[in-house]
Amino acid sequence: MNIPFLDNWRRRHGRPSVAVLPSEADSEGVAELLSECELLRSRAAGAGLELDDSARSLEALDQLLPRWRDDPEELPWLGNDAGLYLGTVIVRTVAGAVWQVWPNGKPVIRLASGREIDVVGAGLDWAATGAPELSQKYAEASEG
Repeated sequence: MNIPFLDNWRRRHGRPSVAVLPSEADSEGVAELLSECELLRSRAAGAGLELDDSARSLEALDQLLPRWRDDPEELPWLGNDAGLYLGTVIVRTVAGAVWQVWPNGKPVIRLASGREIDVVGAGLDWAATGAPELSQKYAEASEG
């Protein structure tokens, strides 16, 4: 998507962040908003990969050539999307996992055990270095 004023804003503000002000009654709406991951879904589709919100799709993402690392402007946005996608897969497939939004607006995943996972941080690390793998973070979440 080419939106000139948004591109200028991104250059000035650097790394992306997600601010969400959910209400308890609209947790499904928040989950839907966080699951969009438009940039990641677009890049995956361009590589012939359909993201179907499954653990298998995380494994497939881990196998993609990291061409986004050549674009320092795109890398943090793609990493943000990767983290949100990881969170989406966890919420949809791990019993008791829910989105939790910290007071500063940062979305995390809260597991049934009460443990919180910074999926956006994991996505940014994955985009920048390839580690930890998204499928590895998913496996850790699904264990407990």
